[in-house]
Amino acid sequence: MPSSALTAAHPLKDVTASDSSLRRFLHGLPGVDAVGLEGRAASLGTRSIKTTAKAYAIDLAISMVDLTTLEGADTPGKVRALGAKAVRPDPTDRTTPTTAAVCVYPDMVAVAKEAVAGSGVKVASVATAFPAGRAPLAVKLADVREAVAAGADEIDMVIDRGAFLAGRYLKVYDEITAVKEACGTSARLKVIFETGELSTYDNIRRASWLGMLAGADFIKTSTGKVAVNATPANTLLMLEAVRDFRAQTGIQVGVKPAGGIRTSKDAIKFLVLVNETAGGDWLDNHWFRFGASSLLNDLLMQRQKLATGRYSGPDYVTVD
Repeated sequence: MPSSALTAAHPLKDVTASDSSLRRFLHGLPGVDAVGLEGRAASLGTRSIKTTAKAYAIDLAISMVDLTTLEGADTPGKVRALGAKAVRPDPTDRTTPTTAAVCVYPDMVAVAKEAVAGSGVKVASVATAFPAGRAPLAVKLADVREAVAAGADEIDMVIDRGAFLAGRYLKVYDEITAVKEACGTSARLKVIFETGELSTYDNIRRASWLGMLAGADFIKTSTGKVAVNATPANTLLMLEAVRDFRAQTGIQVGVKPAGGIRTSKDAIKFLVLVNETAGGDWLDNHWFRFGASSLLNDLLMQRQKLATGRYSGPDYVTVD
């Protein structure tokens, strides 16, 4: 089922009626057993897969990458090169899947859109004063509208972590719903929590439900700009949240771990988490993404090794 905001008739709609009802709901969620969560994530990470399954997993992971450049030194030329790599990750092998998207700053959306035109690769734009999220709401919404007007297919917004940590949940909810409205019908919304700043697993669970109640199409771990980004444990927790949310509402929401996922081995561990926690319905780039820059190169080298029995060396892939 497509993700969307809750309808007025849905029983969970009442939990967002007031700050007190939303707080009561979020603080009524079951507490997270940190030891159990980390143990399960570690256990799933040790599972091995057969070579044929590994080849499938590598292609699946490539198709799930949001190939990202979010640097102050980004240039149109760099974004065009990124777009070309997203469309044809391995120019020597046309069977290599395209990536899911390229992810850029709002002022680079038009350049990225032109670079991937006709390929099926989406253009995602960070917005809402990424990465800190410290700006008036009017500025954040203008950021979103400009990105959408330039052709962004997806918006990656950051929540106001200060408001969330202060317990001002309705403010965060209202901001997400306003951004969702600014996305219109043409852009899907990914909501970034910056899990490394939320301090506790309980807060990550609360943020996940808050984002989904507000209409997020995806929930995303991190900006990639802080010390702690995507981990197996915080991603597992978010996968449990989307699974449980769909069980209660019938609405499916995607998950995007971002930052720190650099190797094929890492990516396959995350795919095992998805399969074993949320299930096969999420093993598709419409519902699961990797936010990454260097991951794609390792996936390409591993893919080539499976095909030829040897590594090509560092010159085989382009440098991001």
